Amino acid sequence: MSAQKLGVGIAGCGNIAPRYAENIVTYPENELVGFTDIDLPKAEALASKHGGTVYPSLDAMLEDDHIQLVVNLTTHHAHKEVVAKCLEAGKHVHTEKPLALTYEDAKALVDLAQAKGLRLGCSPFTLMGEAQQTAWKVIREGRLGTVRLVYAEVNWGRIESWHPAPKPFYDVGALFDVGVYPLSILTAIFGPARRVTAYGTVLYADRVTDHGVPFQVETPDFVVSMVELADGTLVRLTTNFYVSYFNKQIGLEIHGDVGSLHLASWQNFDEPVEFAEFGKPYQRVPFIHPPYKGVEWGRGVQDLAQAIAAGRPHRATGEQAAHVVEILCAATESMQTGRPVEVHSSFALPAPMDWAT
Repeated sequence: MSAQKLGVGIAGCGNIAPRYAENIVTYPENELVGFTDIDLPKAEALASKHGGTVYPSLDAMLEDDHIQLVVNLTTHHAHKEVVAKCLEAGKHVHTEKPLALTYEDAKALVDLAQAKGLRLGCSPFTLMGEAQQTAWKVIREGRLGTVRLVYAEVNWGRIESWHPAPKPFYDVGALFDVGVYPLSILTAIFGPARRVTAYGTVLYADRVTDHGVPFQVETPDFVVSMVELADGTLVRLTTNFYVSYFNKQIGLEIHGDVGSLHLASWQNFDEPVEFAEFGKPYQRVPFIHPPYKGVEWGRGVQDLAQAIAAGRPHRATGEQAAHVVEILCAATESMQTGRPVEVHSSFALPAPMDWAT
């Protein structure tokens, strides 16, 4: 392995891993060293396509000195344990979302990384997309005036229609699985949250996998959260595992005193960005950089590797991810109690992409 490259291992080789691997192997900053999964044939399939070592266990991967960074793509419930084990072994980590399922666990991982002098990155990284950066630049330029209200719509469809193992997604719920996307973008732009009021319910309890196996949904698959940011911006966040992704209510509407911005997708990097002065129709905003089609799944990993090499902060940080987990936990508590719940943590805001300044 070249001394200039960061050795990367992927832990968890399920549904999203092929897309991460396809991106990572194209980055000059990284060398994809190997894979591991509790279902080893999945790791073997990726290694046969991209090259690299198949490790029989996470412990075996962590013993390899050629790996400096582990990309954790395991299931939601395993994130805390896997990230902690990687950090304890002296590896930098980029993990899929959420960072953990409780704020206490998320904060403990952040503290562990800091104590070890290691980088901890966490998805979502979609703020780094061209559409999202274009929208952020319009906001920074002041074209909206003072922003007071955001509508964030996350209609994420029925997981069983596309994923072979949907149950873990329903166990954590729509809010924890996909509410993190707009929350990560909005807190990065406007700053931390300070209070959450939420309502949630199970809309569609009896589900069937694509293999015909019935299962029951118990965690709310529909949640509406009112998130009050420290700067005064009010966010209405709707998340569900019921309405199709192709529904017309999708993306972000950001409303200010002077104008409004519509970001058609909080996920895809090439979806339209539109601006309207108050009372006037929306007009398309040109992208500030040629967009990647869809989602470049490895972009957060690339940014983390570049940040390590340059000695600068990376953008999708564990600190912000922990703050988002606190928001999610506050929403869960509010659903249970019917009362607003305060949020106390904070984080350093990320920098725009170099090509977006």
